Amino acid sequence: MAKLNIDKQESEFLNDTIAHWEKHHLLDAAQAEKLRNSYEVKGFDWMRLAKYSIWVALFCGAIAIGSLIVDDAVINWIKNLYDTPDIVISILSGATAAGLFYLGRRRERLFPEKIFSNEATIFLGVFCTASCIAYLGKTFDNGSGHYSILFLVSVFVYGFLAYRMSSRLIWLFALVSLGSWFGTETGYQTNWALYFLGMNYPLRFVLFGLLLVGACHLLKGKKWFAYFWELTYVVGMLYLFMSLWLLSIFGNYGSLDVWWQIKQISLFYWGIISAVVAGLFLLYGLKFKDAIAREFGITFLIIFLYTKYFEYFWDGTNKTLFFGILALSFWLVGRKAEKIWNINTSKPQISEENA
Repeated sequence: MAKLNIDKQESEFLNDTIAHWEKHHLLDAAQAEKLRNSYEVKGFDWMRLAKYSIWVALFCGAIAIGSLIVDDAVINWIKNLYDTPDIVISILSGATAAGLFYLGRRRERLFPEKIFSNEATIFLGVFCTASCIAYLGKTFDNGSGHYSILFLVSVFVYGFLAYRMSSRLIWLFALVSLGSWFGTETGYQTNWALYFLGMNYPLRFVLFGLLLVGACHLLKGKKWFAYFWELTYVVGMLYLFMSLWLLSIFGNYGSLDVWWQIKQISLFYWGIISAVVAGLFLLYGLKFKDAIAREFGITFLIIFLYTKYFEYFWDGTNKTLFFGILALSFWLVGRKAEKIWNINTSKPQISEENA
């Protein structure tokens, strides 16, 4: 029987679990040894290296293409070469996108082991789809400036493609397009004023992130959404916590000129609100074993604390004292969490002894 190949952290977890079961006579020595021999620690993670290398290549390629496009000499050369109508570019982009999606799906069937190369092909198809929608919008543009409709169309197009192709990568673009639509639509509805219903952009996206996270909890367990649930949850949390972080810095000010004139200490309550939200998600994650909520909570709680430190105390506070207080605070939190964990893990043992 082939051994299960796992990383070091997973191996340590399984070793501790088997040792616990063996100690409490849930397994005998032979069974414990058999389980330990059923897995091994894997070596260098070549798959992860391949993933990061391909993503870096795509990112660098996008920068190269973007640099080429914004170059005035290249733009003038393209204009002089041929003045292509927008509708022609849209059709060509759509045809190229369809070809790339077909090629990506075919490669997935023929070469399923080439995961990241196949995703790179689909990734290029997504960009061509965006180009198709953008130039289609330019073709029918009546000068209204209501280009948020293009983002809304992208949401439905990417959503349909993601569902049909079972692609989380395309679903990610659907979620990004959804956020882009929300931001541009609220701007258009107010004639690009600084506030929408009294909210600047960070505060609007706090609401947007909460709605997306809430929708994830409502749809949890739905079979048709299961494949995209975790990614949607993570993106919703990113929208929420990145917006909270910006809100803790800029407050509900829509203009940088106004923000520069106020004292940062006057925005302290936004930092407190952000830290409380992060703390609540941390506690929720610990209580209900929600790893995503727990990791986002602790990560952004630390980010919020460091942000406030650099805003308020960097010049006037003793660095040793500040970081010592932080260390003591998190040590106390860790001790409390350890105590709760010990109480929870001892419950089954107590019930067995009483039985």
